[in-house]
Amino acid sequence: MDEPLPAQSPLDRPIVIAANRLPVMRTEDHGWTPSPGGLVRALYPMLRESGGTWVGWTGDPDDAAEPFSVDGVDLHPVAVTADEIELYYEGFSNDALWPLYHDALRESTYSIEQWDAYHAVNERFAITLANIAPENSVVWIHDYQLQLVPGILRELRPDLTIGFFLHIPFPPVELFTRLPWRTEIIQGLLGCDLVGFQRPTGAANFIAAAHQLLDAEHVDDRVFHRGREIRAGVFPISIDVAEVEAMAAGRATRQHVSRIRARLGDPEVVMLGVDRLDYTKGIGLRLKAFAQLLEDGRLDPARHVMVQVATPTREAVEAYQDERAEIERLVGEINGRFSSIGLPVVHYLYQTLPYDDLVALYRAGDVMLVTPFRDGMNLVAKEYAAAHIDGDGVLVLSEFAGAADELTDAVLVNPHDDRALQDAIVEAVEMHRHERRERMAGLRDQIRKSDVQGWAHRFLESLADAGRSE
Repeated sequence: MDEPLPAQSPLDRPIVIAANRLPVMRTEDHGWTPSPGGLVRALYPMLRESGGTWVGWTGDPDDAAEPFSVDGVDLHPVAVTADEIELYYEGFSNDALWPLYHDALRESTYSIEQWDAYHAVNERFAITLANIAPENSVVWIHDYQLQLVPGILRELRPDLTIGFFLHIPFPPVELFTRLPWRTEIIQGLLGCDLVGFQRPTGAANFIAAAHQLLDAEHVDDRVFHRGREIRAGVFPISIDVAEVEAMAAGRATRQHVSRIRARLGDPEVVMLGVDRLDYTKGIGLRLKAFAQLLEDGRLDPARHVMVQVATPTREAVEAYQDERAEIERLVGEINGRFSSIGLPVVHYLYQTLPYDDLVALYRAGDVMLVTPFRDGMNLVAKEYAAAHIDGDGVLVLSEFAGAADELTDAVLVNPHDDRALQDAIVEAVEMHRHERRERMAGLRDQIRKSDVQGWAHRFLESLADAGRSE
């Protein structure tokens, strides 16, 4: 596990975080509470310690809320209208950028109206940051919804040290250049002192795009543009390992695991998928592979069951509605063919589960299937390993997930190859206990090397160094 890092480099100045959403959610009494998730837990204490602020949207359309504080952290809302939610968020961010950045898995929509909304919201964020950031402070901007903010903010506040972290992949130049506003996006990111990526390929793709589109010179991880030096760094994000392990070890979790397996009919092997219901996650191919293995007799519905949790997301976007319909059709077809009365072979949950329920499911799962077509990281893979404090269990992992760079003791697979995916599932199911434990030990050793707090410290220290090099 990471040793505590000295605070003097990133935390001797106020930190201002900017993300699409504020790190809080409304409570039943109309108050606010911090959102669940490792990123919020990692950054919240840093903001509190540095006297910093988090800038973002409340999640409600046309919400012009005044600044407020939750648990000692100042929060500054940015209003987003209902039309902008449709155009900036559901439109340009998730119907143009998202599919493009994930290998153009679906055709992107390129709409000037959506682009104008994206630019307007990014400009609003940048002006807000310029107005509230203390002199010479550190601003850390997050993710693909806000890629124009650094460039606009740099013009408004050249005194700031500006960092950006992209949580999703950055595409190869030949895909990225399809975007009509490709140059504007690169110019926006070049307003940073440091741009962070999950994988080395993301950093390399960004550098190549800056060179091709803007003729920017580069040496190793440094890009030179308009008299400034911009660093492109690799910072694979992680999880709160200690928290997951503590939750997994609790008595309530152990009892929950026993109940889960009993309700599943005490099968020999429980296969598990936990994903947002997104077309990038490969849920359909996973289900088809499982069905084919049942059809071929390589798996037995009396001994092998699958649990698939699909968390609702972007339900107003047509592509996600289509994906849900297809997944539910496949689940019904498989259960209709291979289940027995009272014992479905696929247990499907289209809902958001509490985190303690997820950890119990991780522990109950003998084989974890993480098979995205493309993923920036995929923290589910790391959470599964952290939860398996018993040292058993097998992770089947797509080589196109960022986690594959670190979790090399998983059974790595190309999810586009039907036969390879089927073989990987069978390999995991039939793996000898000695090999399972050896591989899980390797996975757990790896995730202990870096937790989410260490990730945040490393980024901010690198950002402070980059800012000093100006």
